Amino acid sequence: MRIGNILKASSRSLGKNKLRTFLTMLGIIIGVASVIAMLGIGEGSKENIQASISSLGTNTVMVTPGTISQGGVRLEAGSSQSLKREDAEAISERCENVMFVSPVVQKGSQIISGSQNWRTMVMGVFNDYFSIRNLNIQIGIGFSESDDRSAAKVCVVGQTVVLNLFGENVDPVGQVIRINRIPFKIIGMLEKKGQNAFGQDQDDVIVAPFSTVQKRMLSTTNVNMIISSAKSEDLIENAKNEITELIRQRHKLTPDQDNDFTVRTQSDISNIFGSVSKVMTILLASIAGISLIVGGIGIMNIMLVSVTERTREIGIRLAVGARSRDVLIQFMIESVFISFMGGLIGIALGILVLELIARFGGWPITITVFSILLSFIFAAIVGIFFGWYPARKAANLNPIDALRYE
Repeated sequence: MRIGNILKASSRSLGKNKLRTFLTMLGIIIGVASVIAMLGIGEGSKENIQASISSLGTNTVMVTPGTISQGGVRLEAGSSQSLKREDAEAISERCENVMFVSPVVQKGSQIISGSQNWRTMVMGVFNDYFSIRNLNIQIGIGFSESDDRSAAKVCVVGQTVVLNLFGENVDPVGQVIRINRIPFKIIGMLEKKGQNAFGQDQDDVIVAPFSTVQKRMLSTTNVNMIISSAKSEDLIENAKNEITELIRQRHKLTPDQDNDFTVRTQSDISNIFGSVSKVMTILLASIAGISLIVGGIGIMNIMLVSVTERTREIGIRLAVGARSRDVLIQFMIESVFISFMGGLIGIALGILVLELIARFGGWPITITVFSILLSFIFAAIVGIFFGWYPARKAANLNPIDALRYE
């Protein structure tokens, strides 16, 4: 029996029961669409997280007080575990692979301008902080080292703060605001950065000289963090090792003592979130893949029913000279055709769902060729795997028994 005749016979058979054929495809359609949608959401979230981590700065190395125990709890009890401004200054002077360094102190504060008020985070930093975080001044200027030495009451504000205190399209430079009842003069406004992957508004911030915030707003000599930048990407690990060794010396830790601080690079943070995102993507894709398995079971069920309904037809074909292989191929073609068409429709549906999610839900998505090929290949494998047994059963029918079947 020629392949052309087999194809015609398969198409006629599927065409006789269009509704049943479509319902059989439905499991494959939903499975493929689910896989593409889940992979698209997972990959989009991963890329968004990576972009947000990159926004932390260039070649960033961060030092935080305390250490992470095996249980994941940060230990920060005792003065020996605190970081000081002097630690940051020592890193700047003695670590050859470090270009910029800034200690960071921060406090949530109420901001008042005239009759308007807003609550935001006020950060005290060195001037190097702008270079580390790639922060650009859109209007005005940044503060200088002399402003830090004199604890000058000046600040640079984010655009969310400007919007809530002064309204849209207002130049805030020169305005005086009160931060916890202390008057500060605005000397600059930051360029817009938007939200990061964790939903935090990066423009809802006020940046002021380190000494100003520490001396006038806080009653501690400790710092929340020391943030630095390596001279190049290749020197990040060298900078991390230099900083670790230096702070261990300054904190007088013996070789058998663990660090009372944590040093993390941008790569470390990226790897952590990347691993979590990868696990979530695999989990979501696995759950969606169950729909394909269910769809495959549906194909097997319908094909078995089809074999039973067409037993007499199969017997006639075998009696007039068709080989068992011809019958096997015909039923396999029908099974693969259902999977093939279901896969194509599922791909289109999955892409449509992702576009709707991106447009109306605002979620980050990424449609990759890999996810489309993976879904399609998996659908084809499901069709072949679950179609084999019914096709084999049809091919092994005894012609005489098949002709007698009522």
